[in-house]
Amino acid sequence: MAAVPKRSVGEATYEAWRVLVVESDAGEAGLLARDLQRHGHEVDHVDTGLAALVAYERADVVLLDVDLPDLDGLEVCRRIRSVSTTPVIAVTARGTELDRVLGLHAGADDYLVKPYGFRELIARMEAVMRRAQPVAAPASSVISHGSLSIDATRRQVTVDGRSVEVTRKEFDLLHLLASHPDTVVARKRIMQQVWGDVWSRRTIDTHVSSLRKKLGARGWIVTVRGVGFQLGRP
Repeated sequence: MAAVPKRSVGEATYEAWRVLVVESDAGEAGLLARDLQRHGHEVDHVDTGLAALVAYERADVVLLDVDLPDLDGLEVCRRIRSVSTTPVIAVTARGTELDRVLGLHAGADDYLVKPYGFRELIARMEAVMRRAQPVAAPASSVISHGSLSIDATRRQVTVDGRSVEVTRKEFDLLHLLASHPDTVVARKRIMQQVWGDVWSRRTIDTHVSSLRKKLGARGWIVTVRGVGFQLGRP
């Protein structure tokens, strides 16, 4: 995923994120989105669990209401966590100790009970994002492969100088392949290094297909049947 630049609010500088607000109450979601945007963040809003399962990959962090009209929020959280490390903060009126324990067991990175103060929400988001940040790469950590360029420090991808918008996991997958350009990377290794050993053949295939479309040619990622994938030259 391409990095979102830092924004200045007054004299302070904040890291800006793409925030997915999953909230069935349109009024409440609108107020939250407005406050987050004023703080410099980009905001998407969905009001159902099924929509959240489609939209979460475009986000840096998910603010997830547990009470949704179609799927229970904890089930949404479990499904996201089964295939992704995208940070999830449960934001809900369910405030008992058991509710908090169930939320954390479902994979939430934090649990915030309504009503809450906006400053507390921002502080919790900052804490969660600090824990989610990858180890910083060296300043010169740019991989060039023909017309493809991958900047590990800025987490940016370009082809022929054109910026390519990728998700967090798409970047991790592409960077892994580009780091071993003359090697076929096995599916199992990809799952271990990109998804934390959560095995799903469909997950890899979906991300490979998406990357090929975004890069503009199927030849950028070569399928080696029965083994894995290799970076190619279209």
